[in-house]
Amino acid sequence: MLGKQSVHAATCFAGNFIGINDDTGDLTGQFPDNWRAFNSKFIPVFLAKYPEKSKIAAGLACGVMWTLGKGIRTGDCVLCPDGNGRYHVGEVTGEYTYHPGEVLPHRRPVKWLEKFVDRSDMSVPLKNSAGSVGTISNISAYGDEIEKLVGGGVPPALIAIDDAVEDPAAFAMERHLEDFLVQNWGQTDLGREYDIYEEDGERVGQQYATDTGPLDILAISKDKKTLLVVELKKGRASDVVVGQTLRYMGYVQEELAEEEQGVRGVIIALEDDQRIRRALKMAPNIVFYRYQISFRLLKG
Repeated sequence: MLGKQSVHAATCFAGNFIGINDDTGDLTGQFPDNWRAFNSKFIPVFLAKYPEKSKIAAGLACGVMWTLGKGIRTGDCVLCPDGNGRYHVGEVTGEYTYHPGEVLPHRRPVKWLEKFVDRSDMSVPLKNSAGSVGTISNISAYGDEIEKLVGGGVPPALIAIDDAVEDPAAFAMERHLEDFLVQNWGQTDLGREYDIYEEDGERVGQQYATDTGPLDILAISKDKKTLLVVELKKGRASDVVVGQTLRYMGYVQEELAEEEQGVRGVIIALEDDQRIRRALKMAPNIVFYRYQISFRLLKG
């Protein structure tokens, strides 16, 4: 995203670069191979500069900075929206450079290709990922679809429906569980007590990066006293997910929570078993939910 709501897109397309805006000064040579080391060093710097911001906001800002400076590699391709429903396709051609006093001073050079992707042609999951409110979103999981769109081919069909669906829950939720939950959060039991975490009015709590991997959803109670880690599992959940959720909760407690905030966890899956139920008995701060879906086809 080249500026909020693509406000700087035209400048970036004309100047052959992507970039972000952050008042941290020149970061040349300061990007370690591991983003965790970068965050450990610069989160305190960010909070000292912006004391009104939360630790969560600081973690997001530093994660984006590292991704631009180091995580994106020379030769990677990027899709950047122009604000009018179309994504420009470019190839990153060089390393990080700093341009003080200019638009989006933290930059990577890009060769813009004469190729575009219309948002209307994207599958729903790709639209959701490419339309993330975050400055940078990793959409590599949709590489096959993107290649077909860029090449002018027919986008892959997400769903082929005959007269019967063998497993409607798996059919409908395998690729859409997280997006469905986020989009319908306000209608769920969790939505009555918690909000997906927002920063400056934008939801940033989906796929929040931690040092043990991205957690699916980070939410906060309406009274701001509790942070909630939501872990989604398609199909049956094993007892391993309890340990995974506890690791995420530990990160949130140590790195993100303010002194007065507590942390709770939620696991959502299609099914559970005796092993996970026993594990959850020893983890009272984690609640288990089963998702259920009803699916019908009606002939006209």
